[in-house]
Amino acid sequence: MASFGGAGLGQKIQRPNPPERGSFPLDHDGECKHIMLSYLKCIKSHRGTNDDECRNLSKSYLSCRMDRNLMAPDSFRNLGFGDDSDNPSAVTANPSQTPQSQAQNQPRTS
Repeated sequence: MASFGGAGLGQKIQRPNPPERGSFPLDHDGECKHIMLSYLKCIKSHRGTNDDECRNLSKSYLSCRMDRNLMAPDSFRNLGFGDDSDNPSAVTANPSQTPQSQAQNQPRTS
């Protein structure tokens, strides 16, 4: 006779796997939210295609997160941008911003 209420006989217990790149803090203060919203608007307007404009916004968002210590700095090549430039400062969310105005938006460190 089979025992249906057995205490774990024959059952495999699976352990949860940690994320491949570790955990990272959420953007609770919305420091990069404006770039994220621009990216989502771009994806919607281009009907989900991987357009260059949307890729640049995605890269800007990741750069913003790295600049504000919301994620570990990494090469854009490792983040799926292939042969694109590895210089995060070359990517801007708003092309009308000058390098001086971008520097004002970055957090100050001591």
